[in-house]
Amino acid sequence: MRGRYASLTVVSTATNFIMEQEDGSTRTYRTYMKPRESGQLELRFWHSNSVDSTWDVGSVAKGSMPGGAWRIEAAYAADGGTGRDGQLVPGTSVQITFDGKPGKEVAPGETFWSDPVQLELPDGHDLAFTWTITTRSPGKTVPYNTEGLLVSAYEAEGNLADDERGTGFMPAENRLVMPAFIGYAQPVKQRMIFLGDSITQGVRTAKDGYEYWVSRIAEGLSPEYSVWNIGSGWARAYDASADGPWLAKAAEGDIVAIALGVNDIDIGARSSGELLDDLSAIVRRLKQREDGTKARIILFTVAPFNFTEDREEVWRTVNEVIRTRPPEGVDAVFDIAEILSCPAPEEHRIEPKYMSSSDDPHPNGLAGAVVAEAFLKWFEAQPKDQNALMQDLSK
Repeated sequence: MRGRYASLTVVSTATNFIMEQEDGSTRTYRTYMKPRESGQLELRFWHSNSVDSTWDVGSVAKGSMPGGAWRIEAAYAADGGTGRDGQLVPGTSVQITFDGKPGKEVAPGETFWSDPVQLELPDGHDLAFTWTITTRSPGKTVPYNTEGLLVSAYEAEGNLADDERGTGFMPAENRLVMPAFIGYAQPVKQRMIFLGDSITQGVRTAKDGYEYWVSRIAEGLSPEYSVWNIGSGWARAYDASADGPWLAKAAEGDIVAIALGVNDIDIGARSSGELLDDLSAIVRRLKQREDGTKARIILFTVAPFNFTEDREEVWRTVNEVIRTRPPEGVDAVFDIAEILSCPAPEEHRIEPKYMSSSDDPHPNGLAGAVVAEAFLKWFEAQPKDQNALMQDLSK
């Protein structure tokens, strides 16, 4: 994915679930996304047919699980307009091909590129991506994301990929089926990748609101920074430390921001030592890229999540280590916990004003704004001669 294509969207494209059905089917999926840039765009799509991170306890989907065999019947990029109602701007659909063909057989665990396509997107209009997928056999097939829809998405029975009127499309119910990378031809000097869980993904913030901190950080950066969000609901550090497809995506970054640990402490019930070992393994592997370059690593402290008892102690221990003696290879630490936490001695709790609801500690849109503002100020203030994160952009 390195090269001439930058990420066009800040919507997370990670997968944490997988379709499982008794019979085969043909179904069309349409997603609306706000692009980082508009105008005449050369687009290209890359996909990984694997589950990135574990959902819940892993009874259905586990990190690095390969998807099954399925077929792309047709795929289109189009001007989605501003309505996000299942319709497209008439006459704007451009068919996407794969090695010159309109369809593609997708093998378990396969990664692949589409061919480039040209699309004109007026300022303020969404990119709409539509594809029809056929699953022929029962069992597990297509990986997707199921942790709360942050963008408008629609589904329809049958092959309706070229239907610009939205006939037969219904709003998707907590199922986002889209390519793993949506790229546009854009020279960039830094590729930033955000590797995290639902907090990075933006879960519980407003649908189509782009309120989460990764989106707001991207808004504050020039297009010279490509921003690829691979935050994934329920994800944990041990999913990434397994060195599977999810970490391979992160390894494409010049700068990788790691914001993991909440689910390791919670549902994963990891000890502080286990979590720190997993974070160390992630950093070590990101520093050992095949092309000989080294990603610059920003490690986030673990966000407060109202932990109690043993989990609170793990949270405190891990964050103390991250702040004072982070894993070898970490270039800088960003203290998200300090921004979102209540005053001591309740710093393990998130400030109520930042909670998405009175009983849900997922950060809300206000938290996204506060974190993004702090991050951008922190990032811009890093001394170029002391911090490897900041390259000389004049080169």
